[in-house]
Amino acid sequence: MADQQTSKETTSNDEIDLGQLFNMIGNGFNRLFRWFLRIFLYFKKNLLILLAFAVVGALIALGLNQIVTEKLKIEVIVKPNLESKGYLYDVVNEIDANIKANDTTFFRKIGLNIPNLKGYEITIDQTLDKNSSEDDLEYLELLEKFQDNGLVSDIIRTEILNKSSLDHKITISFKEADKGEEFSRKVMQYINSNNYYIELIKINLENAQERIKQDQALLVQMDEIITRYSDKMASSESQFTEQRIILDSEKQLDIAELFELKNNLIRDIERKKLELQERKDAISIINFGEPQAIQKSFFGKKIVLLPLILISIFFLIDIIKYLNKKAEEIPE
Repeated sequence: MADQQTSKETTSNDEIDLGQLFNMIGNGFNRLFRWFLRIFLYFKKNLLILLAFAVVGALIALGLNQIVTEKLKIEVIVKPNLESKGYLYDVVNEIDANIKANDTTFFRKIGLNIPNLKGYEITIDQTLDKNSSEDDLEYLELLEKFQDNGLVSDIIRTEILNKSSLDHKITISFKEADKGEEFSRKVMQYINSNNYYIELIKINLENAQERIKQDQALLVQMDEIITRYSDKMASSESQFTEQRIILDSEKQLDIAELFELKNNLIRDIERKKLELQERKDAISIINFGEPQAIQKSFFGKKIVLLPLILISIFFLIDIIKYLNKKAEEIPE
């Protein structure tokens, strides 16, 4: 009997607990519904005021957008050499920071006597053609198959440096055309005035010149060998078998390989001459553009910004009024 009574009490307590749980859930939904209802009533009550703020803000923004700031800009297309891409972005950010700080002392050091830097701006972006970059990667993968050849390995390294050093566009904005052009040229001179890269470029050019001399000397030797080969072919007393020749007591030489090596040396000389021309500075200037006019609206495309600001101010004032009212209800 005692066990039955205990079981009935347990069942009764479980039913009470479940009933309380369902009541709590129901109360929670009721509170949530009342909260949404209050928000709906609040917006319904203030709908006209909110619409008025939105319309007034949009009209003011449109009016301010009629105020157009006329500026000029020069776009400089550059290409970093010798892994100087990181330096390029760092130095442009440094110049931009000095412009924003109106640091006239910094610009006097680079030969620019500008009392007020307001209106000047410098930015940098990477010019990237997606399709071109995918083709370049396929090309590099193809070259990688021939990496056992020492000359081809050098070509791969050069090509990887070229492909990883994509062109970049430096945009310099200003208000006065004559001062802006001088400003742009002095800035580009400053970018290429880094002592570390000046020494690196110097060594690189010396190495390229030495490589050209060595390749040209090898070409002269190959021409002599090819001339002797031609003479032996013309002579009835020459000894040759198919495309192989014997020079005195030397080993047999494959003339096809000799011509291939000669062509590789010629191509290497051509690349080194291009390198001498292209890598005179750490940052090569591909194109220094002419000043061009740009127009900048007060708000630009952010016309909705002012209506949102006005509506936010209205909400903030309403919240402060509500908090103030609740604070007065608290007994002292």
